[in-house]
Amino acid sequence: MGKTADLIVVQKMTIDTLHKEAATSRLLVGFRKWYYNACGFNKIGLMRDDTINEDSDVKEAIRRLPEQVYNDRMFRVKRALDLSMKQQILPKDQWTKYEEDVHYLEPYLEEVVRERKEKEEWAKK
Repeated sequence: MGKTADLIVVQKMTIDTLHKEAATSRLLVGFRKWYYNACGFNKIGLMRDDTINEDSDVKEAIRRLPEQVYNDRMFRVKRALDLSMKQQILPKDQWTKYEEDVHYLEPYLEEVVRERKEKEEWAKK
């Protein structure tokens, strides 16, 4: 085979690989959306980060949230508690959509965990 033929074979293999990866990626996104809706927290207006178990790191991360983000979180949690007590869900057009779910707590939580680990390292020395 010549260089041109080899290049064409490599390009075809690369394109085939990209198509397979794209199909796998679409499948994973589809599964994630299905699982997100199956969990049910979106039906009472919660976001994923609203459902994280509150240990000391999470409590510190919540404390560091900007005021508006904190107030929005508290509104969602209170509304969800009210709906849960009434055994109701929101109308479908008010459910939190997978695409709209922002991981607002994650950067603060990562920072808190990093700081805690750093303090633990300093305490060892």
